Order: sequence, then C-alpha cells, then structure tokens
Amino acid sequence: MSKKILMVYPEIPTTYWGFNHALPFIGKKALLPPLGLITVASLLPEDYEVSLIDLNVGQLQLRDIEEADFVFISAMIVQKESFEQIVRMCNECGKPVVAGGPYPISSYEDIKGVDFFVLDEAELTLPKFLNDLERGSPKKIYRNHDKPDITRTPPPRFDLIDIEAYDSMPLQYSRGCPYNCEFCDIIEMFGRVQRTKTPSQFVREMAAVYSTGFRSQIFIVDDNFIGNRGKVKALLKEIIAWQKEHNSPFSLSTEASIDLAQDDELLDLMVEAGFNMVFVGIETPDEKTLAFTRKGQNLKSGLMESIIKIQKRGMEVTGGFILGFDTDPPDIFDRQIDFIQQAGIPTAMIGLLNALPNTQLYRRLKKEGRLLKASTGNNTHNLTLDFKPLMPAETLIQGYKRVIEAVYSPKSYFERCSTLISRLPVKTKAVRSLSLIEIKALFLSIAKQAFSSYGIHYLRFLTGVLLTRIHLFPDAASMAIKGYHFFKITNDVARAEEFSKSLATARQSFQPRVAEIIRKGEIGLAVKMKKQIYKLD
Repeated sequence: MSKKILMVYPEIPTTYWGFNHALPFIGKKALLPPLGLITVASLLPEDYEVSLIDLNVGQLQLRDIEEADFVFISAMIVQKESFEQIVRMCNECGKPVVAGGPYPISSYEDIKGVDFFVLDEAELTLPKFLNDLERGSPKKIYRNHDKPDITRTPPPRFDLIDIEAYDSMPLQYSRGCPYNCEFCDIIEMFGRVQRTKTPSQFVREMAAVYSTGFRSQIFIVDDNFIGNRGKVKALLKEIIAWQKEHNSPFSLSTEASIDLAQDDELLDLMVEAGFNMVFVGIETPDEKTLAFTRKGQNLKSGLMESIIKIQKRGMEVTGGFILGFDTDPPDIFDRQIDFIQQAGIPTAMIGLLNALPNTQLYRRLKKEGRLLKASTGNNTHNLTLDFKPLMPAETLIQGYKRVIEAVYSPKSYFERCSTLISRLPVKTKAVRSLSLIEIKALFLSIAKQAFSSYGIHYLRFLTGVLLTRIHLFPDAASMAIKGYHFFKITNDVARAEEFSKSLATARQSFQPRVAEIIRKGEIGLAVKMKKQIYKLD
C-alpha cells in the first residue's frame, strides 16, 4: 500500500565543524546533505511517495507534517534539541514518528514521543518494520546487531535534495574500523571488521552525483577510508580511470588513520584520484595518552613526520584533537598549541572529551561513578563536561579555552596556513582560473576581512601567496574565508562564558533580595523574580 513519507533532518547547531559563517561567502546553506536519510529513502518501496526537509537549509511547516502518513527522522546526538522539537510538532499533528540514526540508537529508552524506532543498520531493520507495517502490526522497536552486506545497498536518493544548497556531496565506501579507540562509538555501531562496497558500485554512485550537475567536492564519509588497504587501492584505480574519463569533475576528501603516511603507493593513488584533504584523528601529542586510549596506530611512526609527509604529497591534513583524557599531563595545553602550530594544520578541531553512550570510555566511567549527565555530542562549542575528569574541571575548561583562543588567533591561524601552503606541491605551472562563485567569494572576503581588526594578517598571508606560490592562490583564498568562520566561533565561545559568569553574578546578587522578600511573606514576588533570573539560561 502506497504511503506518503516525510523525511526530516534536524538542525545542527553552530559549531567549528559546520562552517556556518563561511558558507554564505560561496552562496551555500549547509556543508553536507543527510546521507543517512537519502540512503534510507532508496530502501523504501518504489510506490512510496517520499519527500525530505533538511532544517539546515529550509523550514518545516505544520502543513508538511499534516500531509504525510509517516515522518522519518534521523539524528546525531548533537541534534537532540532540534530532534525533540520536530517530534513535538508531529505529536501535535497526530502523525506517527519513525526514528533511527546515532542518537536514537544510543538513547531510544529515554526518548519520548517517537512511535517506532528502526535502529542499527537500516538494510536489516527497515524491511522488517515495513513488512509489519503493511500487515498492520508494527512493533515499537526494531533492532538487529548483525552487519549487512553493503554491496547490496542502493545508491542514495540525490533527487530528494536541493543540490545547490550544499557545499559538498557525501558518499560512503565502507563501514567499520579495525582499530579500538576507547572513546569512539563507530566501532560499537559498525564493528571492527570493515565492510566495503565494490569499486564499480562506488563509481556508479559518483556517476549519480555527476548526473545531478554537481561539480565540486565529494566527501567520502567513511570513519577510516583506508581500513582495508588492498581493497581501497583497487577502488582508487577505478576512481582514477573514471575521473580521467570525465575530465576530473570532483575533488575528494575523507577521513583516515595517520598510518596512511606509511604507505607511499596509497598516498600516490589518493592524490592521483583527486584527494586534496584528509581528516586524521590525531587527538594528542602525548604518547602515554595515546597508549592509554588504545590509539596505538598513532604510535607506529612520528606524528609530526607523518603529517608533513601527507602534506608534501599534496593533501591538506585537518586534525581532531581532544583535551580531558585521564593521562593528560599539566602541560598538555601548551603542547597541543605548539604541535598544531608546527604541524601547519589550519583546520584543527579541538574538543573536550565526551563520554559518548555505548563506548568503552562510557562504560569505564560509569563503572567508576564519574558520569555526570548525558553527552550533548558537541565537544567544541559547549564548555561543560559530562564526566568528572581527573584534572580539576575548571583547569580543564580554562585550558581548553586558552588552546582555542591561541590556535584561532588570526596571527596564529594565518601562520599555519602559510606553513601548509609552503609544503603543498605545485602540480602545474598554469594558474587555475577562479570560478565565478570563487571570484564573488574573494571580493566578499576582502570587503569583510581586509579592513577588519586582523586585516594586516589576512593581507600579509594572501600577498605572500601571490608573490611566492601564486598557483595555490585559490586554496589560500579558501583558507582565508574559513578563518572568518573560526574567528567568529572562537569569539562566540568566549562571549558565551562571559555571559554565564555575568548571569552567575546576577543570581548571586539577587539571592539576598529574594530571601528578604520571602521573609516578608511576599512569596508570589519571590517566585516571579526567580523566574526572571532563570529564564535567561
């Protein structure tokens, strides 16, 4: 029986990751579309009428919900607040909600208002839900911890999204990671045996993106693209052939472990295939901490040497860094700042350690009685902790603040950009022409940044590239625009803490007044005053 399915992707709060302040320069609304939902859409029966609203690029109206038979929602933990708002709207309209994805998987027992949970990997649980639905007897929860063969997963439904609204298109080649990092939830959800698509299958998905008219960056969302090196080398050879046949329409980026640097053939194949960026979970320069958190792959060779090698091959390294490990030494904050600066990593995602549900870290901290609250999933823009650290909490939070303020001071940021530019190879003598979008973005950047408080650092960086590495000027302009986002986010974090301190001071000053009013018997006025204070949160 045909049904109308409305898929809704919750809003992602503004963070370092989202580049929310940089995207308007290039006329985009969001970084990536929701790959999970458009993949689930491809698994639905052909006679189902499917539509999708991504709250990061559009708005959800009550009439959208009222016209649907079912509302499907997928979310990460960081989208919890928006997820709950969507569920409330659906409940008001009396429309059944079907939820899946990382947040429901980890927290379905605590989530209210959802009618059906289709959890784990949809290739196994969605068909059972649909079968029961057609028979009129759907269950509340569908779970299956088996790992499906993703060679049978159909291509995502790119026809459901507004291609022009996004900076990059996501594709998935594999699920799972062979490593065993204590704080990671990926191995808990997808396992440590990496499952891959076939090279021809993945290239067909590239062709599906190509057919939409999109011509820019494809982000391969795998949590460790190189988890099976033999298979990924075979894939890269197919991608190289396809790119050559289609005049290289895409640049590529992905996530990989640092041991990528140990394989010269793999590095060369990735560069030839069109990869220009790789995200690496570096976490910390402290070897004791890497060993304690079971991040052994980062101990196999020198971190700094590996990063520089990848950069000199032609790929920017963006890095993940974490503060708050039990074994963090007192000087970890200075060491993180120095390492990031020397490594020439402009995009350094520095976060406070989060105890994500269903991780080895979460289970250990729970056993030790150190959990404080549920994780928000936002470890870069939220100055709170969900567990009791061994380091004094105030020391950790202030140290974190000091790291991001140092790393994202304009002077330090543009110095890292210059370091990276100096290491990247010049692959051609011809200067690549800027596209119309890039030209508009550059002029907007000059208008906003050249005359800003950090204009001298901005202009010195761009002028230096023009004089010494003009062939990489488009890359430099892109880095400068990203800097605009980083500086604004960092200022927002600082202001948020200042506001919290002001609020605490206001509360403290109000307490004697409230107590006096209560003593006089004016309970109603006291309650009103308290509400005025706490509604500011």
